[in-house]
This record gives sequence, structure tokens and C-alpha cells, in this order.
Amino acid sequence: MIHYVKKGETLTQISRDYRKPLMEIIKANPTINPNIIVPGQPIVIPGFPSTASIPYSIDISLNNRKLTLIRNGVKQKEYPIAVGRMLQGTPTGSFIIINKAANPGGPFGTLWMSLSKEHYGIHGTNNPSSIGKAVSKGCVRMYNRDVEELASIIPIGTPVLIHR
Repeated sequence: MIHYVKKGETLTQISRDYRKPLMEIIKANPTINPNIIVPGQPIVIPGFPSTASIPYSIDISLNNRKLTLIRNGVKQKEYPIAVGRMLQGTPTGSFIIINKAANPGGPFGTLWMSLSKEHYGIHGTNNPSSIGKAVSKGCVRMYNRDVEELASIIPIGTPVLIHR
């Protein structure tokens, strides 16, 4: 998988976002200078499939509080979601699903899917009345049955676009 460096990113932060050891990323990119990376620069992230090989993608509209599952460019299903509250907004941008964990505990419902942005994910909730609201600490909340269904369909590496 290729990550394109965003303004202000460091290789250390990229390694944390993808939960990959820094040395693994450096080894996968032998021609880069780890101390000097620039916006737009491609960085190989080992261990993830190319997003082009995955027929699914996820589109998240923060304003509409909807998560849309897309397959080969065609909308498959739309789910209601909860998003980050005012001072702890959900990050916008392009990410991928990097892992899935059943029964993560705490307020995360029955399933957690990590985004390639440290500390953020798509997860269930033990507070279903929060769906449709801006109440989370930045994550995307779904009904437990919905996040379980979504996770059963999409593979690791699925691209996620989050926008207003």
C-alpha cells in the first residue's frame, strides 16, 4: 500500500498511524531519507494490500452523519452514524481500515475497526441513542449490528474517505 505524505507529517507519526514499526517502514522504502519527507511523497506501507485491489470503499459524510458502503463505485448500503463533538471532531481525509477487533470493551460496543489515523476508528456503541448526533471524541460510532455487518463485508485495507 502507498501512503502519500501530508503536510506536517513525520515518518514517526506515519508509523504510529499505521501501527507499523518505524524500522519496517524504513526497510520497505530504502531510497528515502527518514529525516526528510515532503508532502506528496509516496511511502510504501508494508503489510497492507493495494487499495486498487479492494472492490470496497467507505464514504463518511460528517454533516449528514451517514456512512456509505461502496462496491466497485456503486452504493451498496448507507448507515446512520455518530461523529465527533465540536472540540473533538472526527478527522477528515483519506484513510484505510488497518485492523478489526471484536469485543474491544469500554464504550466501543461489539466491534472496533482502526483507521490509519492514531486513536481513531469506526466502532459500535453501548449507547445507541447517540447515533445521529455529534457526541463522540472523534471516532465514528455505529449501531453494533451495523458495524458487525460492515466488518463482515470489508477487508483490511479498505479505503475510507471522511469529509464534511
